[in-house]
Amino acid sequence: MEATVVQTGTEGKTWGGGDSPLKASYGKLMMWFFIVSDSLTFSGFLAAYGLSRFKFADIWPIPDEVFTHFPFLHGVEAPMYYVAFMTFVLIFSSVTMVLAVDAGSKMQKGKVTFYLFLTIIGGFVFLSSQAWEWATFIKGDYGAVETKGGEIIQFLDKDGSRVALDDFAALATTPRTEHTKENGIWYKKEAEFYPEVSLDQVKAGFLANDNLLIRIQQKDENGNHIVLSRAESISKLEKDGQLIVKGANLRHNEYGHPLFADFFFFITGFHGFHVSIGVLLNCIIFFNVLIGTYERRGSYEMVEKVGLYWHFVDLVWVFVFTFFYLV
Repeated sequence: MEATVVQTGTEGKTWGGGDSPLKASYGKLMMWFFIVSDSLTFSGFLAAYGLSRFKFADIWPIPDEVFTHFPFLHGVEAPMYYVAFMTFVLIFSSVTMVLAVDAGSKMQKGKVTFYLFLTIIGGFVFLSSQAWEWATFIKGDYGAVETKGGEIIQFLDKDGSRVALDDFAALATTPRTEHTKENGIWYKKEAEFYPEVSLDQVKAGFLANDNLLIRIQQKDENGNHIVLSRAESISKLEKDGQLIVKGANLRHNEYGHPLFADFFFFITGFHGFHVSIGVLLNCIIFFNVLIGTYERRGSYEMVEKVGLYWHFVDLVWVFVFTFFYLV
């Protein structure tokens, strides 16, 4: 049966998509629909982050002071270097995916295999790096004190350098009863339950060290956190100090406002989930290439469809990197 051609307008223009509307296969068209819908989801997350950051601009953590670690370089300040490395790896994997798609269009199985393998390696490196970044963020570095009003106060020396709680907290002068299953209502292992230092130890160590000052969340006109005088610091710690905070979770955050940690876990975690799916799809496609599935079909279009998804994941990370880490 012949397809019916519908004429529209006075100029007699026709449109007949048939099985390939816009000259795209059904699979590619559905992938584009998914990408558009998912991009709206990420846009909503980033918009919510932007609104929250704007609302709490005067107390929002500065990313350059949070993401300063680099693997195997303990104690070296490297602000944003590792995040930049992760971004480079993901962008490079997008380049290798382009090369794999191009090789597939030329039916070059060997090159498709090689470039897909590099893409998969890039995805695994990115996911491993993100896992390390999460672990470092959760563990924390210096520690802080949370006040009764939920404000985070951090500790500096008079040169303006951060000081860890463990470096100045006074040693306990009285024995402490170890937390066990018998004396605890909700039992966890001792190391998971009890903080390394107590608030009283921090207060005692702070009073004994005249070289220490307190930095609060509020910023001055130059966008830098306000540092209190020695007298103000002592008063702030004595009157308002309530809780020791080390690292970050969904309730407490040593780096500043808790919403910063919430958005970090949610946005980067949601993106990491997408990358994981992309790596899984690439592994499946890689296996099919090895056994010659697409050679027998006479088309490597499946590589192109998965490539569209992988490029989308890379592009989303560029926006996350820009708006969450850099701006």
